[in-house]
Amino acid sequence: MTWEMGFVLFTLLLMMIGLIFELARPDMIVFISLTIFLLTGILTPDEALKGFSNQGMLTIALLFIIAGAVQKSGIVDRSTTKLIGNSNSPRLSMARMLIPISGFSAFLNNTPIVVTFTPLIRKWCEEKGISPSKFLIPLSYATILGGTMTLLGTSTNLVVHGLMLDFGMQGFTLFQLGIVGVPAVIIGLIYIIFIGYRILPNNKVMTETVKEHTREYIAEMTVENNYESINQSVKNAGLRKLNGLYLIEIIRKDERISPVKGSTKIKSGDRLIFTGLISTIAELQNVRGLTLYTGTDLNLDTLKNGNVQLVEAVVSHQSGLLYKQIRDTEFRSRFDAAVIAVHRNNERVESKIGDIALKAGDTLLLIGGPDFEKRVRDLTDFYVTTPLDKPSILEDQKKGWIALGTLLSMIALVTFGVLSMFKAMALTVVILLFSRVITPEEAKRSVQFNVLLLIASAFGIGMAILKTGTAEWIANALVHIGKPFGIIAVLLLIYLLTNIFTEVITNSAAAVMMFPIGMEVSGKMSVDPMAFSVLIAIAASASFITPIGYQTNLIVYGPGGYKFTDYMKIGIPLSLIVMVITVFMVNLVYI
Repeated sequence: MTWEMGFVLFTLLLMMIGLIFELARPDMIVFISLTIFLLTGILTPDEALKGFSNQGMLTIALLFIIAGAVQKSGIVDRSTTKLIGNSNSPRLSMARMLIPISGFSAFLNNTPIVVTFTPLIRKWCEEKGISPSKFLIPLSYATILGGTMTLLGTSTNLVVHGLMLDFGMQGFTLFQLGIVGVPAVIIGLIYIIFIGYRILPNNKVMTETVKEHTREYIAEMTVENNYESINQSVKNAGLRKLNGLYLIEIIRKDERISPVKGSTKIKSGDRLIFTGLISTIAELQNVRGLTLYTGTDLNLDTLKNGNVQLVEAVVSHQSGLLYKQIRDTEFRSRFDAAVIAVHRNNERVESKIGDIALKAGDTLLLIGGPDFEKRVRDLTDFYVTTPLDKPSILEDQKKGWIALGTLLSMIALVTFGVLSMFKAMALTVVILLFSRVITPEEAKRSVQFNVLLLIASAFGIGMAILKTGTAEWIANALVHIGKPFGIIAVLLLIYLLTNIFTEVITNSAAAVMMFPIGMEVSGKMSVDPMAFSVLIAIAASASFITPIGYQTNLIVYGPGGYKFTDYMKIGIPLSLIVMVITVFMVNLVYI
């Protein structure tokens, strides 16, 4: 082993530690690793920046725009909602939901599908008296499985496709991965519907838990005649920016003032309703003229009115709030909402609300004002996972059909070899923009730039692994271990290593790190490199064991009230099923 190989492995180890322990945003951690290789001379500037012009990475950017246009139309939402709406059998409803969703996921980005259907499924479960935890992990898993059927299915497939082109290979055809993906979807959905449904817990969701423990979230104080700030505004009285508490409502005789503005005047006899971390109420109890009322009969439901609603929202992976303390984000003015509680890993973060630094996947319980829905819709900071009181208006159906028709035309052009995937998608985006199905601003919002930075940087990491001989060194070790047991053992080793990486870091980074290793193994074993390309693409996408390995798993983590072990209970058997199918089909078709 040379010093360069040792340095690359050491840097990769530090990168993985940073990703596992969430020391910073994943894209920044990978980009910093790439910068280290650039500064130390491991990579030249051209090699480090090669990923930023890679066809696979640019294709993913176009896919975000196309998926956003189709998702905006509401056609997917309406069709699937109709399918599950008329059934009283949970398993039948699950089948009617998961089959079309896995089909949509073969051609659309998984994340917006899960974001869209999470509130719809929760509302349906509430109406039927079923725990959403029986449906939300299956929703995520169905989109992951569906994404393995086509080249368009996930960004991971396109990443591997781009790497193949860089290596002088032909790349995947549109439906080539379906050789493994289709049987994986069929057997995987059968397992989820008939076995997984039994394994999943009957959890109460966050809002139900809060309603059962109202006193931990709501406190009422009465304004006495000797309160020194009577007839002063809420802001001047110092009640606007309290650590851990939010003045959600003022009850004045028969009048209810909500949302409370900073200019609202405090009157004698007012009942001040606070929410948040109620243990911090002691700060206000020391204020003369404010008396804590311990017998309040209010709860979060009674506080809701035409202007205020209780909302659960998950912090997104591209949120501008990541790793910032809530008090530094101007949260109330920015979103017209107040944070009541933050749940992380299915447990409430017991800290003053303002002191909490947010992470991707955190579930926030919010009191949203009248402008909350509009502001959230125009931003990408949250995945809203509860049905809003005022559901968003579906877009013009004509535009929706244009978007869907354009997508199907693109698929036909690629399938019959008229255009390459990249050219067809570029043409599709131009048509969608010129037909005004989507505006340039909406197209820009659809692109997840942090994901693109992560993928582009990961390409450079893969180049460092290959250039320094690290890939060959690892490949020699894998061949030495697996070759005595046959090619099946080698395929299993590559699959397992890729799958472990995708569970603890990210799917795209796992694919990029393992691809050069797979190509080295392919050469040493004299096996068609397409076998390892397919194997790595599927293994990098098949993230079922942890909530952190795949975005969609993390999105449903909080809203489903899941524990980390819930993913392992249902996910380990599913991972083994997909692994066996993948290795069997790859060995059958390519070896």
